[in-house]
Amino acid sequence: MPEIRAFIFNYFYENTYVLYDETHECIIIDPGCSNGNENAELDKFIKLKELKPVHLLNTHCHIDHIFGNLHVSEKYNLPLETSIEELETLRYSDISADKFGIPRAHSPEPTVFLKEGDIVTFGNTKLEVLFVPGHSIGHIAFYCRESGFIISGDVLFRESIGRTDLPGGDFETLMKSIHDKLMPLDDKTEVYSGHGTMTTIGYERKNNPFILEQKWEQ
Repeated sequence: MPEIRAFIFNYFYENTYVLYDETHECIIIDPGCSNGNENAELDKFIKLKELKPVHLLNTHCHIDHIFGNLHVSEKYNLPLETSIEELETLRYSDISADKFGIPRAHSPEPTVFLKEGDIVTFGNTKLEVLFVPGHSIGHIAFYCRESGFIISGDVLFRESIGRTDLPGGDFETLMKSIHDKLMPLDDKTEVYSGHGTMTTIGYERKNNPFILEQKWEQ
């Protein structure tokens, strides 16, 4: 049974996730650590738990989710893995940083490209890759069917959804991703989002105004 540890990092209060199981292998998803103190906090946890990082994953490449990519990649000798469509988002990150008036991320480019249906493994744990664009052009999520949770990035939040006013965003595409990929999941499925607190599919089905107001096409 995998454990999930969330860290809140950077200017945007982004959730960075470390997932690990009884084998002590772990993966790092969306490292948002943006300075030496945040890097050290992440590294301290990994060292304390005696973990071995085996994957560096991005759900998407908006700047708040990639600040720590370079540190993690160099510290643990890991290639960056995300969807090929997110190359465009990653290459826009310098412009985003300049617009927000914050330091640039200097992330390496991905060399491993993930697509719908791929399986990411660490230890005894398997995560299924879901392609869920709309917040960004190539957004993906990581679903653990056996343990009943999903790392959803910025697709679905507690009583909200990801913004669609950034380059590559599209409201109808996002809602279709939620309808086609997330809503079919069991109500008890835990949703770990890119910002904010954990929620469940069942709670969002009953309480999320964007889902309740949407008239799904049959």
